[in-house]
Amino acid sequence: MNSLVIDLFLCGVAYVILIYFVATMTKNSLRRGNRRGDDGDGGVENFTPPKIDLPPGVIWPKDAPKRSKSPEPVDY
Repeated sequence: MNSLVIDLFLCGVAYVILIYFVATMTKNSLRRGNRRGDDGDGGVENFTPPKIDLPPGVIWPKDAPKRSKSPEPVDY
């Protein structure tokens, strides 16, 4: 047989064995689950949005001037 065919066959076998071991190891951890309520991030949770320095003339939509909803009456 050509050496390329042998190399491809051995790489395929190694790939199948590797996928088998990865699947069996992750199946056990998925079955156990994470019952501690820990997502694994660590650190301090900060839910406040960051302060972003906007360039001059740019405003946030919530800071836009309010418009009146009712139209002004027209005199005839």
